[in-house]
Amino acid sequence: MYGGGAIWVPGMCKLERSAPGSEYEERPTCLKSCREGKASVAVQRFKGAMVSRSRMKLWMIRATTTILLWTCVVQLTALGELWGPRVLKGWPSCFTLLDSPPSPALNHPPVIAQKIVLPPKRVYKNNGYLMVSCNGGLNQMRAAICDMVAIARYLNVTLIIPELDKTSFWSDPSEFQDIFDVEHFITSLRDEVRILKELPPRLKQRVELGMYYSLPPISWSDISYYKNQILPLIQKHKIVHLNKTDSRLANNGLPMEIQKLRCRTNYAALRFTPQIEELGRRVIGMLRRNGPFLVLHLRYEMDMLAFSGCTHGCTVEEAEELTRMRYAYPWWKEKVIDSELKRKDGLCPLTPEETALMLKALDIDPSTTIYIAAGEIYGGARRMASLTAAYPNVVRKETLLEPSDLRFFQNHSSQMAALDYLVSLESDIFIPTYDGNMAKVVEGHRRYLGFRKTLLLDRKLLVELIDQYNYDYINWGEFSSTVKAAHEDRMGKPVRRRVIMERPKEEDYFYSNPQECLILPFQNQNFSSQ
Repeated sequence: MYGGGAIWVPGMCKLERSAPGSEYEERPTCLKSCREGKASVAVQRFKGAMVSRSRMKLWMIRATTTILLWTCVVQLTALGELWGPRVLKGWPSCFTLLDSPPSPALNHPPVIAQKIVLPPKRVYKNNGYLMVSCNGGLNQMRAAICDMVAIARYLNVTLIIPELDKTSFWSDPSEFQDIFDVEHFITSLRDEVRILKELPPRLKQRVELGMYYSLPPISWSDISYYKNQILPLIQKHKIVHLNKTDSRLANNGLPMEIQKLRCRTNYAALRFTPQIEELGRRVIGMLRRNGPFLVLHLRYEMDMLAFSGCTHGCTVEEAEELTRMRYAYPWWKEKVIDSELKRKDGLCPLTPEETALMLKALDIDPSTTIYIAAGEIYGGARRMASLTAAYPNVVRKETLLEPSDLRFFQNHSSQMAALDYLVSLESDIFIPTYDGNMAKVVEGHRRYLGFRKTLLLDRKLLVELIDQYNYDYINWGEFSSTVKAAHEDRMGKPVRRRVIMERPKEEDYFYSNPQECLILPFQNQNFSSQ
């Protein structure tokens, strides 16, 4: 054990000794060998770490390069589909099936891509920026947007996409782009007026700091008011905000180009989003499968009854509830209302019971499908009982569609109203029971589409006849024949707008009868007068 040889010291190094009998002699190579061993291990570890880092860097470079190249390919393909060179359009794409060869089994005709031709941009000296905040329901805001486009065009200013009302009774949080196709709106009007989604950054900061001028324009103003009063404010402050937009432009006495631009905006530029349009087509298809259908704009919702003060047919408790609601909303100015007197003057919406009598008097077939274009009817099934008993095929969007189809529309009254608007346009007959904003705007749109049948009720005469029939002053035959005769010429035919000087609120609404934009159904036919 202690003879010549070597001693292993655990964890240290090898010690060499001389032959037996000689003195122990540890050689100096021991520490040197130890150090060399440790150094060698360190070098190997360092080299290993460097290799690992190099591999990691190489992998990251490859991954980054792959992502960048893929992004470039996607962007180039997208650009090629829009306006790129033909070589790009020839590339196969995994994002679209338009360029795929048709399946022989399906025998589809070849799809021909149509290039969208945009109108040329109008070049003009910009006098400033016009911001607008719309107020009211969907159709009140729709008409206001058309007015604001015409005003911006006339003043040579840039219009910022209008802000929709979120503080009214409905508390709908929808933005413009949630209801209307914003890109189509901007591009389709670019030959008339410049429209931006938001202010340029520098001006946006000014607005955030409150450095802009805001006012409500005067109702029913002609275009000279905007030229002489509003334009100087825009030129001075660069940005003007109109915080009220309902009925701020006159019905009559405006240049023809202004009237035609209001129509173009309403009937061509204001298109609903693809999601709303698609759902509207589905509902119309469902209704069409059962033959002709009638749309009844039964304006008998809680907000309308509270606002108008019309409580005929309501219980005492319901009348009190509606009155409390009217007093709770400060923007409803009229508080004390005589419901019965208002009804006799024809200023109340027909009740569901009165509506059922009116439809039967006009000999509307009981098997007709009737679509209710309205919100929740006040009083529910109890108040609808007479109507559904006479016309069993009464439907609503909520009964035609699955809850999943409407989940994105819940608590968005304007989007629900947009769906009703589309169905109302395509109905065989449209009957509004009250002349509110939707009734008027749909009436005008149906005139524009070729004077589609729209029954304009004489409510003052109707309630008088209904009361006479209910109290047995006249029989059913007399009641029915009188109702038919009274409405024979109230089917939305071509007529002149009624003008009442100094009382624009009482005259015919431009958007219910945009006569400047209508094509008469018969050659050389003149408008009749009411």
